[in-house]
Amino acid sequence: MRIGIVGGGIAGLTAGHRLAAAGHDVTLFEAESELGGQAGTFPIAGTRLERFYHHLFHSDTTVLDLIEELGLGDRMVWNENRAGYLYGGHVYDLATPLDLLRFGPLPFHARIILGLQTLWLQQFGDWRKLEKLTAKEWVLKHGPRSIYDVVWGALLQSKFGDYADQVSMAWLLTKIQVRRSSNREFGETLGYMMGSFQLLIDALGHSIEEHGGQVHLSSPVERVLIENGRIQGLAVRKADDLREHRFDAVIMTVGSPVVLRIAPDLPEELRSLLASQVYQGAQVMVLELNSSLVPYYWLSVPEPGIPFVVTLEHTNFVREEHYQGRRIVYIGSYLSPDHPQYALSQEELLALYTPYLQQLNPDFAPSWVIHSWLFRDPYGQPIITPNYSTQMPPHLTGIEGLYLANTTQIYPEDRGINYAVLLGNTIATIVQGGEARASNRW
Repeated sequence: MRIGIVGGGIAGLTAGHRLAAAGHDVTLFEAESELGGQAGTFPIAGTRLERFYHHLFHSDTTVLDLIEELGLGDRMVWNENRAGYLYGGHVYDLATPLDLLRFGPLPFHARIILGLQTLWLQQFGDWRKLEKLTAKEWVLKHGPRSIYDVVWGALLQSKFGDYADQVSMAWLLTKIQVRRSSNREFGETLGYMMGSFQLLIDALGHSIEEHGGQVHLSSPVERVLIENGRIQGLAVRKADDLREHRFDAVIMTVGSPVVLRIAPDLPEELRSLLASQVYQGAQVMVLELNSSLVPYYWLSVPEPGIPFVVTLEHTNFVREEHYQGRRIVYIGSYLSPDHPQYALSQEELLALYTPYLQQLNPDFAPSWVIHSWLFRDPYGQPIITPNYSTQMPPHLTGIEGLYLANTTQIYPEDRGINYAVLLGNTIATIVQGGEARASNRW
């Protein structure tokens, strides 16, 4: 079977790897000049680094199995995550149960209730029992208002902005549960691939080619070709050349707004469903510094008025000797793509951030910055509302031979490398006539 794949992120690469290894004639088209999508990397300090921060949890067995399958298991390391939380201008350790007991912004009884909430949710069974509720409704029902205002609500607000009160409790539940596997008695350990996840991206691309497939970069798909309710192929632009490629099946792994643009002939019901979906954009600035900014890997910054929501000092997780002695810091935020901050230049954004970085470390000065990079993705985070399982787009589009596999279908789990691999595995099975998650219910 001749199969075309639109998008060279982890899901598309994984699907291509599986289908090519099964003997199908696979051709993958990526609009950018490099593979990887949200897991893509860039050169820094003699190596490569993810444009958007990534790490693995012990529960991420799907991607860990794939890493072993591709012979990359020896590149995985598991390091402690030292986590902090900024509240009221003060940074608190917040990685262990003992840290929670010492967490001053909450009254002592609320700290106990928050710990019990977390333990109970970690053991909770069927997420479907909670998906009809918003996270706000559940938290306020099962604890004092202070827990929502100081912790869960503040974190939801920092990630989802105006949509924070609409986020499903099923989303928050799975976020809590996925971290359970990485919790250890004295903290949390997270996984990283030394040399960056570019090694995984390259191995998947090479696998497609080694099995006779093709990978085309800088090749945006301009049109999905449909005739009489069946897929015919793809119209792809390469430089100034627009060419049609014929396929028996096509998998679209790009964001829903892109799907609507390149596939205007989808059934109206599916088009309406895709058009109703809302994304928060992801914005990440990476700084290469000559000094450490904070003593944490992950520092949550849910303070109103601060123009970013998290800092990750990567070199507090993977030591700086792997980066020529430089300190590497991510500064992340989630914004609506029409937010004014989303339109700022790199220089303007760094100037905006500087006084707030000085709140985290009074010694910080712009002279610390050796290099900086700015990355944005308008489809960074789908908004997951109550009863999302009834609104999730199907993998089967209603067009024979045309399939959809994007981040709006990773539910109730959150986006990430593990679930992108799972999505790729799933759609590869469906394309070959399998039953794995073939409906629009995960």
